[in-house]
Order: sequence, then C-alpha cells, then structure tokens
Amino acid sequence: MQTKMRSREFLGGMAAIAPLIAAVVPIGLVFGAVAATKGLSPVEVALMSALVFAGGSQFVAMDIWTHPAAWTGLGFAALLVNIRHVLMSASLATKMDGFSPASRVTSMLFLADEIWAMAEFRSRAAKLTPAWFAGLATPFYLAWVLSGLAGAVLGAFLGDPVTLGLDFAFPAVFIVLIMGFWKGPQTGAVLAASGAAAVATQHFIPGVWYIAAGALAGLLVALAGGRREAAEALS
Repeated sequence: MQTKMRSREFLGGMAAIAPLIAAVVPIGLVFGAVAATKGLSPVEVALMSALVFAGGSQFVAMDIWTHPAAWTGLGFAALLVNIRHVLMSASLATKMDGFSPASRVTSMLFLADEIWAMAEFRSRAAKLTPAWFAGLATPFYLAWVLSGLAGAVLGAFLGDPVTLGLDFAFPAVFIVLIMGFWKGPQTGAVLAASGAAAVATQHFIPGVWYIAAGALAGLLVALAGGRREAAEALS
C-alpha cells in the first residue's frame, strides 16, 4: 500500500514539473552550445551540469570563462548567484515535516528555482512528501544534464542561440514562476526594487554583484511590507 502511494506521489511530482521540463530543455541546449564555444568537451559540459546543477551560475561561469580558468573567480561568482538558495532552503525546510534528516539534505542538493517554486505551490494545497519531491527533481535533473550534453554535441549545428530566440527561454521561465507568486502591489514593489538595484549595480560595479544587490533590495522591501502589514493587523 505504501509503495503504491509513493509511486502515485512520484508520478504526481513528475506531472507537476513536466511543463517546466519542456521549458528548461532549450535553456540546457543553449548552455551546452555556449560551453562548447568556450572549449569545453561534451563530457565536461555534462559533468558541469551534473555536479553544479545551477543554470544561472553556469551561464555566469561561461561569461567569465578563460583559459586557464580562474577557479577563484568562478567559485565566487557561483556563490553570489546561488546565495539565494539559502533563503529558498529555509523557506522549504519549514514544510518538510515528513522528510527524514537524510532525505531533507539530499533534497536540498537538487534544489533549483523551478523545483523550489513547484514545491512551494504544492505545500499550499497538500503535504510535501519525499516521493513527490523526488518526482519533481529526478526528471528535471536528468533533462538539464542531457540537454546540456546535447547542446554541446549539436552546438555547431544549432548556430547562434540568439538568432533562434532560444536565449529568451531562460527569462521566460522566471516570468512564469514570478507570476505564480503574484500578490498584488506588494509583489510589484519587490520586483521593482530588485530590478532597479540590479540594473544600477550592474552599471556602476563590475562583476556579478548586481545579483546579490537585486536580491537584497527585494528582501528589504518585502521585509518592510511584511512589517507594515503586521502593524496594520495589530492596530
């Protein structure tokens, strides 16, 4: 009985993530093609996708990739891009009551923006379970690694991703995810603050500090809005 229930949960997670897998495959193809132009072999591209598993930091790494690679700079850039995972993990941790310590840690290793968003949506309607989360993460992880590998192999045939419009797949996915969390003017204020801070920082400060600046600005505006709502509720 429990096996059937876990299978049903796993398939439910797969069904939930399926539309986003269709969206992430073009992104993986673009990454693989870009990485190939930087001199990485298909095996190296696949290993990077499998071990890093973070699209944003992988693209940033390709932007600053040199020969030989500056590992300190690449690592720091990846840290800045992925620092948001601390907040994402903290958010999900409060909804993982049915997870063992080991399964909770393992789940966080496969955390991505899309997986986090779908898990948050799920927790609003039903209990988040390890099997359902595995149904999210497993096909998404495999799709990312395999599409990156395919992009590296077919890079010469794909040509410039920009001319095909594939470069828009990355922001398109995030636009869809953001709209799923839309709560009116407060959400708009958070997005506006994040965008303004990121653009200003990118203009005046070199590197990828604009990512941290945008995240911090959005967090501060969200915190201020939450405090204001709490004060109004008490008054």
